[in-house]
Amino acid sequence: MKRDLLTLADVEPAEFNHLMDVAARLKADLKAGRAHAWLAGKTLSMIFEKPSLRTRVTFETGMNQLGGVAIYLGPADILLGQRESVPDIGKNLSLWVDAIMARTFAHRSVIELAANASVPVINGLSDLYHPCQVMADCFTLRELRGNDLSRLSVAFVGDGNNMSHSWMLASARLGFRLTVVCPEGYEPSPEVIANARALGAPSLEITRDLEGGTRGADVLYTDVWASMGQESEAEARRKIFAPYQINQRVVDNAARDVIVMHCLPAHRGEEITGEVIDGPHSVVLQEAENRLHVQKALIAWLLGAPQAQ
Repeated sequence: MKRDLLTLADVEPAEFNHLMDVAARLKADLKAGRAHAWLAGKTLSMIFEKPSLRTRVTFETGMNQLGGVAIYLGPADILLGQRESVPDIGKNLSLWVDAIMARTFAHRSVIELAANASVPVINGLSDLYHPCQVMADCFTLRELRGNDLSRLSVAFVGDGNNMSHSWMLASARLGFRLTVVCPEGYEPSPEVIANARALGAPSLEITRDLEGGTRGADVLYTDVWASMGQESEAEARRKIFAPYQINQRVVDNAARDVIVMHCLPAHRGEEITGEVIDGPHSVVLQEAENRLHVQKALIAWLLGAPQAQ
């Protein structure tokens, strides 16, 4: 039976950790010059409704490194749900390719693709979740703090968006404590909060108190205040979110060896200051690099490569 990755609820804790183990092997082998043609003869179609740097390059490069092929379908190529219905696109692509990755505006599009495709579907980003990014973030934390992440406390500061949603599900899967710090009216989805708690998130707090929510945190995470599709709200959001900037004062309030993370792209001087994102606590480039290795592990696992099982 085919598997999809639409949210981090789609992988069990043991599977999540296994994928990170496979990613660690792939990363080490790549750096040692050992190539793996695990996906020779396989094709991944990549649907993009939004522009991308990290998502496109890491998925395309990853397929190439594993011996497969990736096909880029840009915003004007198929006009998802406009020129042709999402179900029809999923059914047609399944005739030609072995897996589908979709970076969409509406999460409903990813759900419909998965429901109608007979091949695995990967959510490369939607308005509700960004699972591949948070998988790479958690892999980065394992590299820095060891395999047991349950001892960590993570503070997500900013909008209750797709990133915060995926962090909540990751907390449920890996057992770390999570505090989401956000302005009133910009909290994460109540449905996602309830889902994370039902899945076993050990300690999930939503607060407007920046100082209290970040005090002693092992990890500080932030994202842009206005995502793609929210450009008309950008100016209003800058004023509302201004008190929630990750700056040196917030870093000093966290653990001495705090790890600062950001999924990129970043707006220096808005959600995070330049001295912090470019400073000694920041691991943003390590996160970006690890997208490649985690996604290679994920694709190989979903496509049944024996070495990834």
